[in-house]
Amino acid sequence: MSAIPFVLGADDYGIAPGVGRGIRYLLAKRRLSATSCLVVSPHFAAEAPALRELRADADIGLHLALTQFAPLGPMKRLAPLGRLPGTGKLILLAHAGRLDAGEIGQEIDRQIDAFARAFGRMPDYVDGHHHVQQLPVVREALLARYATRLPKGAALRVCAEPFGAIFRRGVSAPRAALISALGRRLGTLVRAAGVPSNRRFAGVRDFTETTPYRDLFRRFVEGRPGGLAVMCHPGHPDADLAALDRVTGARQGEYDYLAGEEFPRDLAAAGLRLGRFRELA
Repeated sequence: MSAIPFVLGADDYGIAPGVGRGIRYLLAKRRLSATSCLVVSPHFAAEAPALRELRADADIGLHLALTQFAPLGPMKRLAPLGRLPGTGKLILLAHAGRLDAGEIGQEIDRQIDAFARAFGRMPDYVDGHHHVQQLPVVREALLARYATRLPKGAALRVCAEPFGAIFRRGVSAPRAALISALGRRLGTLVRAAGVPSNRRFAGVRDFTETTPYRDLFRRFVEGRPGGLAVMCHPGHPDADLAALDRVTGARQGEYDYLAGEEFPRDLAAAGLRLGRFRELA
């Protein structure tokens, strides 16, 4: 049985030093095949050089953020006080048609530019902090950049997966189903535009589970579906992370599993290998 490639991508690179240190270690040990950068984080500028200097066989992407942090430039409608809204509010604004396409596009451009300045090139792929790349107006503005700014071959992560697979897995099923539902339209648009993307997705959790991450991961890859991208959030919690994000201790659990010796054995048993987005498309 030949091993099937899948992308294992760590979100949130640059959110805090402990997360960056953990992700870099996993990349160097070939325990990840992708990571996406949170360029709006106040720690990103300090964390980017260490990732740039790391010679890892992995995709380095942009973690587009339109929630939680301060935008990189003025957004009078979405962030009038200089702070982006929470996820729930952004979803409501998007589906009510109350996002300004020009304003969203300008912030996307600023975040692409910040990535390019940090790494001297464009991202290998784009995904979204809190999956914002899937929302109305945001997805159209982002796809317009695939036509005009981002290089041919740059991928876009789509978070849609069959509802049956979600409920059989039994990991944060309502949340995963909502994220998948939001991603279905993006998947259609991505295919029509010819933008490379994953065909299946997994990794959604609520970060309060008592189940060991090893058991969650094995459920995420069960059946080894082709074209699979799995998101993860490994890292070492620190005070800087706690000041910015609610997901802290669960990151250590993910890191410990991915850095340990059970992970490569589980991949071999499942008939999987780490791959790049270009292999999924």
